Amino acid sequence: MKITFPHLGNVYIAGKAFLEELGHEVIPPPVCSRKTLEIGIKNSPEMMCLPFKVFIGNYIESIEKGADTILITGSCGPCRFGLYSLMQRDILRNLGYNVDFIVLDSFKEGFSDFKANISKLIGSTSPAKFSKAAKLAMKLIKMTDNLTQASNYIRAYAINKKEVNKIMDKFYEKAVLTYGANELVNLINNTEEELRSVKINSDLKPLKIGIIGEIYTIIEPFVNLEVERKLGELNVLVDKSLTPTKWFDHHVLSYPFGSKYENTKYKLAKPYIEDMVGGHGRETVGSAIYYKNMGYDGVIQILPLNCMPEIVAKSILKSVSRDLNFPIMTLVVDEMTGEAGFNTRLEAFTDLISKRKEGRRIIVG
Repeated sequence: MKITFPHLGNVYIAGKAFLEELGHEVIPPPVCSRKTLEIGIKNSPEMMCLPFKVFIGNYIESIEKGADTILITGSCGPCRFGLYSLMQRDILRNLGYNVDFIVLDSFKEGFSDFKANISKLIGSTSPAKFSKAAKLAMKLIKMTDNLTQASNYIRAYAINKKEVNKIMDKFYEKAVLTYGANELVNLINNTEEELRSVKINSDLKPLKIGIIGEIYTIIEPFVNLEVERKLGELNVLVDKSLTPTKWFDHHVLSYPFGSKYENTKYKLAKPYIEDMVGGHGRETVGSAIYYKNMGYDGVIQILPLNCMPEIVAKSILKSVSRDLNFPIMTLVVDEMTGEAGFNTRLEAFTDLISKRKEGRRIIVG
């Protein structure tokens, strides 16, 4: 089995090492690029959301490198992600690509399918082997996420922010050349040492902004135009409401009760929205309130064009911003998003909350 998967932020780094530990030949897709997106646009329905199109581009680039199996997670509720695997299988078949799909859906979507797909992936249905594999996956995902968050923290305080970018770029280049968990863990530890050597201005008091919204657009730097890096270069300390670690903890390790962090967001969102609206729409509302309570200076919601759950959340966030007097900006991304306009909005938002923090009277809403 020559296995691949779509890009989901930095998951490919931990995912590659994890699958290699299971004995698979892994063919990760090339880092997302304009070429990836153009392949996806050409072969996807026009009105599908941006993640769908980028996924198609990832698949075709990997298949042309030899991949014959695609691993993807499932979804539920009124979000098109739950239909991705069915539609994408048909599209690839019509293009002449004969590949197998392994879809990791939640247990509640059908235990027999879940068991069959786990068996394909880890070669066993043994609960002990599944537990061991899940713990290894969580360890690698958590270490990779922690490194990314460490780079965000240090970049916000760094005297030379380009130095942080250079260290992380080198990490990403080397990560795809490692094999297995041990080599990846060593690389992460060495990269953390390099980050700790960067000179910082400890007197600086950076703005604090939370990134909320649809999970793919939060964590995938190609589609959010490197928003974490851009904000860090503006002296902003960034935190993401959703990361692979948080998703894995809530949906796998804490199943069926859910993680304490996500359950807190449900409770916070309840005065505004009680029911699930698909995707992470309800969590987006709860995350905005969570960051307000944690003393953040503002939040930025990012969503793909036509994302129904996040459109629902966007309409509610106006009330949250008004009621809590809390700055919230929404950025919609698709294949037509221009980087210059995107940068201008980030700069204007950080300027607004900076002046607000200085005590000037700014009307929010």
